[in-house]
Amino acid sequence: MKVHILDDWFDTLRGLPCYQLLQDHDVTVWTDHEPDAQKLAARVSDAEALVLFRERTKITDDLISRLPNLKLISQRSVYPHIDVNACTRHGVLLCSNMHSDTPSYAAAEMTLALILASYRQIPEQVASIRSGSWQMGVGRTLRGRTLGLYGYGRIARAVASYAQAIGMKIQWWSSAEGRQRARNDGQTVAKSRRDFFATSDIVSVHVRLKPNTRGIVTAEDLANMQDRALFVNTSRSGLVAPGTLEKEIAKGRIFAAVDVFEEEPLRDTSHPLLTHPNVLPTPHIGYVTEDEFDLQFTDIFEQVNAFAAGNPIHMINPEARDSHA
Repeated sequence: MKVHILDDWFDTLRGLPCYQLLQDHDVTVWTDHEPDAQKLAARVSDAEALVLFRERTKITDDLISRLPNLKLISQRSVYPHIDVNACTRHGVLLCSNMHSDTPSYAAAEMTLALILASYRQIPEQVASIRSGSWQMGVGRTLRGRTLGLYGYGRIARAVASYAQAIGMKIQWWSSAEGRQRARNDGQTVAKSRRDFFATSDIVSVHVRLKPNTRGIVTAEDLANMQDRALFVNTSRSGLVAPGTLEKEIAKGRIFAAVDVFEEEPLRDTSHPLLTHPNVLPTPHIGYVTEDEFDLQFTDIFEQVNAFAAGNPIHMINPEARDSHA
């Protein structure tokens, strides 16, 4: 098959063991991002399969309609960036392993790293010593502080285990079903949503972005956070109501550590989440490790091979297969 891999910004995949899975295919790797549907379609006009790096490229009806040869989109995890109905109408099969029993340990580690870096002022201290100024201030200890985890899923539970190892207290908030699962597991669930935000020294959100979770963290939630509390988001920017984090940060009252943004790649150096001293920003690197890529793209490339062999796996819209036939 003619396979096009999009958005491999650092040309990482060709150096990983999993890449050998594509040895029987005609593969093109694109190492930059093309947001324009018309220009992107011209690039990949001969593609029979598109391989995606998570949500880096939006797959719209406009794009799919320009790709008459396309039969398969292969990716991993959730797919809010893909117009599944358009895929089905055009006979394009979407295959995505939802890895129901495998958390992203890389994302969990990144969450803890951001918390540590923010509390201990690591970026600022590094900049200070490099400038010849030695120490620039006094950080804070995490042991004994309360970490509030919003969302009772695999990544959040991994974060909890790391935080407990350094002596932090954990409390939870989630959907009604998630809160009940947490209670059944003997976990501490906050008395109320307001109490969760008000009594957590740090709030870290770990929820999948779906239509019913978009904007789930509100301006009221952030306003209820205590002074000098830290808000962490390594999940998705859309989980926070638009503009609310920027407005709360502008008050200088709370801190934030964010790895995700509404627009990615974010190149606007004047963006308030990049310029405010209370914010520690990173460029969506939570899952960006060689180990995580090899794990994820093994699944993705196996989906390509399964489709090529006539036995597709992890089908999201199986009716598209019949439509294409």
